[in-house]
Amino acid sequence: MVNIKENEKLSILNHSCAHLLAQAVKHLYPNAKFWVGPVINEGFYYDIDLGDDVIKEEDLPKIEKEMKKISKDGKKIIRHEISRKEALEQFKDDPYKIDLINNMEEDTVISMYTQGDFTDLCRGPHVETVKQIKYFKLLKVSGAYFKGDANNKMLQRIYGICFETEEDLNNHLEFLEEAKRRDHKKLGRELELFMFSEYGPGFPFWLPKGMILRNVLENFWYEEHTKEDYKFIKTPIMLNRDLWELSGHWANYKENMYTSTIDEKEFAIKPMNCPGGMLVYKNKLHSYKDLPERVGELGLVHRHEASGALNGLFRVRTFTQDDAHIFMTEDQIESEIIRLINFIDRVYKLFNLPYDIELSTRPEEKYIGSIEIWDKAESALKRACEASGHDCSINPGDGAFYGPKLDFHVKDSLGRVWQCGTIQLDFNLPERFDCTYVASDGTKKRPVMLHRVIFGSVERFIGIITEHFAGAFPTWLAPVQVKIIPVNNEYHLEYAKEIKELLQNNNIRVELDDRDEKLSYRMRESQTHKIPYTLILGDKERDNKTISYRKFGSTDTTTLGKEEFMEMLSKEIENKSL
Repeated sequence: MVNIKENEKLSILNHSCAHLLAQAVKHLYPNAKFWVGPVINEGFYYDIDLGDDVIKEEDLPKIEKEMKKISKDGKKIIRHEISRKEALEQFKDDPYKIDLINNMEEDTVISMYTQGDFTDLCRGPHVETVKQIKYFKLLKVSGAYFKGDANNKMLQRIYGICFETEEDLNNHLEFLEEAKRRDHKKLGRELELFMFSEYGPGFPFWLPKGMILRNVLENFWYEEHTKEDYKFIKTPIMLNRDLWELSGHWANYKENMYTSTIDEKEFAIKPMNCPGGMLVYKNKLHSYKDLPERVGELGLVHRHEASGALNGLFRVRTFTQDDAHIFMTEDQIESEIIRLINFIDRVYKLFNLPYDIELSTRPEEKYIGSIEIWDKAESALKRACEASGHDCSINPGDGAFYGPKLDFHVKDSLGRVWQCGTIQLDFNLPERFDCTYVASDGTKKRPVMLHRVIFGSVERFIGIITEHFAGAFPTWLAPVQVKIIPVNNEYHLEYAKEIKELLQNNNIRVELDDRDEKLSYRMRESQTHKIPYTLILGDKERDNKTISYRKFGSTDTTTLGKEEFMEMLSKEIENKSL
């Protein structure tokens, strides 16, 4: 997947195409006024005030046709520099441009770009002529408030993308179609995994099949963490203001927290699990012999996200973080982080998710602790990452307010990048909570703490792997692993029930489709629901005590003995094969 904003040549081309879009809109809608038309990762957009006119999706081909006409005309794109006074005069009838000019620094050089009969304020740069803007596509239209403020007028936003070659454009459009096919919101409905309701925007409802998927994933999480010597806890969802002031969340994160009053005291629903984990640590005395102590929690948290930012399972207001907090001595930092990176590596490989690691450093503002401690923590993370055999890029200023972090960016089967895992090194919270352990010399010392997640959140990770696998989950994860279809209920249903019982006794998730429908219809529906194995049982299978099956995505039918099939299926599930 290409990131337009990070490619200088494509960035210039897409910004130039935004102006081409605006010129075409101006031809077709003479009263149109324009706010801004920036380049974004996915291409470009332009925010437009059309007065009483409304542009719909079906109007986009008409605009594209006008854009192609302008491009063929081949006018040069010319840059002019003018004074603030001249700019205010030239755009005196355009409130949007006047607002832009008035918000510029006094000494800003004001530049404009002209192509034929269209001129717009712009810093540039642009391509030399509109003839270079040939291969574009308008993607969608939506509403956007002026300056992103809901109190302002709603403008119309048209999105598009532009490439240097027709082949690149077509490849990208094919990618968008494939991404649409894999959309987890669409698949979530079709596969009956989850739903949303207007009674709780941003709060997902898990349906029976989705709960199976979720439980399998969480059980896997517990099993793998048990192998890594983690202990498990569960902390309250709501705790009082004093705790959040002690942790620093009240000062640094309150705008994202849901609060309530209980017995005339302020409480907050937890947006993070960390403070509760600190209280668990402080519940008893610790010796250096106890460390490192690895404590895991699948903790439900709530964060107030803007309604416009909500996006299926990718951005919700309640989610389960696969949290863990590791308490250790300073000389254990490097070995623990190396062990943790290797653990994360093992998990991601199981899902066939390659990844890169990024070191996020101290924020410019809103951080706690001294710069000396931050520098120490950042150096420790970098050394450990390199010692584990991984490179890490630097993401300056994007650390959490309490410490620097290593972020793991996984790449899915379409090449899209998702930030999932994170390791955050924290010298500050143990200080704030006065956490201690008894050292070998009998003195009390301060532990160092790691915050970490691997999935990031269970909800978001399910969204990612739903799109990664296009809903065709590996057999070990699939909500229904086997669908049994008797060819004719009168002759084959009893044998089908016998096979169903055999599979259930071996902990296989199985459904029997004995509806009075055509065989071809039932088989097609099993494929639509992306069931890994569809068993077709007729005379031959009943008489020979065999099983004939088709794997999802294949038209080949294979016949095996019952025991042989069970052995094959059980081995595939046990090995968590892809």
